[in-house]
This record gives sequence, C-alpha cells and structure tokens, in this order.
Amino acid sequence: MAAYVVMEPPGRREKVDATAFVRDGFTWLGFLVPPLWFVWHRLWIEAALAFVVMGLLSMLGQRLGLGLAGSLLSLLVSLYVGLEGQGLRIAALRRRGWHEWGVVEAGWLDEAEMRYALEAEALSDQAAPVPRMVPDAALARPAQPGMALGLTHIPGRT
Repeated sequence: MAAYVVMEPPGRREKVDATAFVRDGFTWLGFLVPPLWFVWHRLWIEAALAFVVMGLLSMLGQRLGLGLAGSLLSLLVSLYVGLEGQGLRIAALRRRGWHEWGVVEAGWLDEAEMRYALEAEALSDQAAPVPRMVPDAALARPAQPGMALGLTHIPGRT
C-alpha cells in the first residue's frame, strides 16, 4: 500500500475534486527526466535549476576529463529528484497556500480518493471537532537517577 498526502486548496470546503493527492515515495519519472517531471507538475524554478545543475555537472566532468564519471555526476540530481521530488511538490503546494489535510493509505489513486471522500464525509457529519490531545513534553521520560553517559534530556535545563 502506498501513502498519499492529501492537499486541499486554500478556501476550499465543498469541492472534493479540487483536492490534490501526492503519492509519497520514489518517483521513477522524476528520476529518469527530472526537468520534464518538474515542468509537468508546474515547478518552473525547480525545473530550471535542475536543468542548469545537470548541465553544469556534465560540463565540469568533461572539462576535468572524468569521462563517464563526469556524466554520472548529473545522475546525482536525478537521484535526488527521484527520492525527494514528491516532497518538493508538497512544499510548492504549501507555498501556494494549500494546506495538508492528512495522509491516506491506499493501493492506487482511485482508492485514495474514495477513502478521503468517506473520511471527509464522516468528519463533516460530526457535530463538534474532536480536540487533539498533546502530551506534556516534560512528562515524556522519567527522571534519570545519577550520572549517565551520552546525550541525555534533563527537563528544565538548557
């Protein structure tokens, strides 16, 4: 099962179809053609930056006479986009004012949309929102008696 991050547009409350589902994980198209993948998702600055960095790394490798190793330097950019491309996409949506609704686990995109619609409907049927309980950080660990080696947390001390 894959995890889909559900992003809702700013000011949206009624339309479920305007919601963006971003699959969390490795993106093969982002790995194979990073600038085109960025353009497809309308990440213009990232596309230009990836194109320039890949070109500079290839030219640097050619000038230093590294041969195939020089061209493989641009593979680092491809690997980065493959691993972190979806995170960059989520960050771009946040910059545009979208907010993260949550995460839905599903086998494919259609199932993720169905699960989101059912969960959103169930949440809208509730009379009052359920408050989230946040534990007190000072009570997270018991006090440590005596001396200890390594990084330890002592509440109240900086």
